[in-house]
Amino acid sequence: MPVFVPPPPPPGSEMDHSDRAIFDTTRKLKGTERWVLAAHDSDLTVPVLLEDFSCAAGFRLDAERAPHLAALLERMKDFIKPTVSAEKKYWHRSRPFVQMPDAPLCLARPPGEKPSFAYPSGHTTDGWATALLLARLLPDRAASIMERGRIFGESRVVCGVHWATDVWAGYMNGATLFSLFATAPDVTPLFGAAQADITALQKAPAAPNPAACRAEHDAAMFSPLTQVP
Repeated sequence: MPVFVPPPPPPGSEMDHSDRAIFDTTRKLKGTERWVLAAHDSDLTVPVLLEDFSCAAGFRLDAERAPHLAALLERMKDFIKPTVSAEKKYWHRSRPFVQMPDAPLCLARPPGEKPSFAYPSGHTTDGWATALLLARLLPDRAASIMERGRIFGESRVVCGVHWATDVWAGYMNGATLFSLFATAPDVTPLFGAAQADITALQKAPAAPNPAACRAEHDAAMFSPLTQVP
């Protein structure tokens, strides 16, 4: 397996201490609107993932009305998953709640669930790759779409299921894997069909959820990745 993300911080290193400080600081977000958004962002199903980028797109990204776009995202998720799984096993970094089991998380973990490894963040990888895909299809909305991709990754730190450096590595991971996916010859026609779906949605646009847009706007003003005491 080609390893292109840097190693996670060694235990006891300055970056490891920073990760722990950020984790402790973000536990104070429990019960806030940002906490609720982090819980929502844990859902990686394609219809929900598209909805998550609707405010950034400026209109509702409805999977039922955009079947080719949804299929393209599913194809990309399938492409990404084996690499992320291999990377996690290679680095075998434990998640924050393994080391601090009493710390609050934005979602309850099922009893007896065996957590996967933390590094790099798979949700962040998927979210950043999705942002890049949508930015390619909607270049005039690229800035807001990529901002939502950033927020999506940051939600993993707010939720308490990843360290900050897991998320930074996830952004790098998502960018690399999207580039590999998007340049595959057999994927090119799928982008064309997805673009046609986007064009159809724009001709009869549905408004995104105003409450979701307000929550995402507020989240963009604060980055938990930089909140070291």
